[in-house]
Amino acid sequence: MVENLDLECAKLGQQLAEEDGVDEKLLNDALAVLEEQGVYAFFLYLKARGGQGADPVSATCAEFLRGVPQGSPLLDGGDVFASLQRLSQNLDHLLFARDLLRQALVYGRYHVKARERGGGHP
Repeated sequence: MVENLDLECAKLGQQLAEEDGVDEKLLNDALAVLEEQGVYAFFLYLKARGGQGADPVSATCAEFLRGVPQGSPLLDGGDVFASLQRLSQNLDHLLFARDLLRQALVYGRYHVKARERGGGHP
């Protein structure tokens, strides 16, 4: 059975948008760091920012990468930064993780916009 990773990114985006304290600005800022500096910087930014919105985004994204793709997750258990250092040893996997997170954050932004405009979740 083929895993639909775009659907998994959409689910993650919806989950992120439902977290307390997550707004469009947080997701935009996190997305900008991810695109400009990479996956490690993304998680470091969220840790440095901390707080009600950033902490759940970091934890949820790390958990996501520990589960995808099925059978060969991108992150292993334990400390996220140690796992990211191991991930960075394989450029293809690192770029794949970046692409998945980027897609999820974009979906998250759209879910937040829909919520803010009173449209709820699709």
